[in-house]
Amino acid sequence: MTRQRRSPRRSGKTDDIGMLLRGVVVLVVGSLTAFVALAFLSPPSIGSELPGHGRSSSSSSSSSSSTTPSASPSPAATTWADGSTASSSAEPSVGSSANASAGSSGGSTAPGSRATPEPSGTGSATSGSGTAGDVPAPVVGDAAAFHEDFTTPAAAGGQFASTYAGSWQPYVDGTGGKYWSGALVSAHDGVMDVAMNGTQGAAGVFGPPASAWARTGGTFSIRMKVEGGAGNGTAVMLWPTSNDASEGEVDYPEGSFSAAPAVFHHMLGADDADRAQGIRTGARWQDWHTYTMEWVPGVSMRYFLDGRLIGTVTHSVPTTPHRYTFQIGDVGKPGHVLIDWVSIN
Repeated sequence: MTRQRRSPRRSGKTDDIGMLLRGVVVLVVGSLTAFVALAFLSPPSIGSELPGHGRSSSSSSSSSSSTTPSASPSPAATTWADGSTASSSAEPSVGSSANASAGSSGGSTAPGSRATPEPSGTGSATSGSGTAGDVPAPVVGDAAAFHEDFTTPAAAGGQFASTYAGSWQPYVDGTGGKYWSGALVSAHDGVMDVAMNGTQGAAGVFGPPASAWARTGGTFSIRMKVEGGAGNGTAVMLWPTSNDASEGEVDYPEGSFSAAPAVFHHMLGADDADRAQGIRTGARWQDWHTYTMEWVPGVSMRYFLDGRLIGTVTHSVPTTPHRYTFQIGDVGKPGHVLIDWVSIN
């Protein structure tokens, strides 16, 4: 009798354990199902964009609007003056590779020399231009309102920044985890020398502190060349003071050192800012060249190479204040960007 009374209790306990195990299995399976579903349905995390697109929001110096554009951003689509299109800013290579020695081509000389570069060849004009070279060159060089020719030697590590405080406004070292101008920029032999070490980039704005960060219209010129630096690239640009790319970005010269310098005239408007009109130069980074932009707000942008008109753009011409900015990346082989002079008129 006693055994018969205990048997149902053992049976009930066994049933309880079985139900508990089944509940645990259901809970585990349900959790795994929910996890898998979320993994497939969740949107990509912020920052998953393709390399080279988007902008850095880190602070720079000397400006109330301190967001800085990233180095050499590639437009999503470029339409060249000859009607061809490309999905990036890379232009077909002209001449030898970017790590060729400076003495391997005509017009290239030792750092600091000011020999006249050889003619660059033909070039391309955009809509709105006449025949290339049929207009006089704008006022550039030491005849301009602002001119810096870097004749005073100054070492990197702070001396350059203090010596040329009236001409060069660097981004704060460490901006975006990329730019370290203080360690890389010096002056010697009559040139501004931006060193490339493959791990640090450099960036800054040309002009006096009071006006460098906000200019509307004018003529902007730089005479420069590159030695080494294979795998890197640079952009000299007019970037909106507001840091709003929809107000227009104009890059000249820009490109990888394995390709050729080119114009990238970005479209106005939030929906079109990643599209650009491209103009080929036919030049080489490894030779001395003078690159000039003449900006008439809301009317036209004219682009010159060594004083010769290579193109005019009369659409998507900025009307708001911009800053004349230099940037170089933190990748590639060692090398130097040598800047003979900069002028703004």
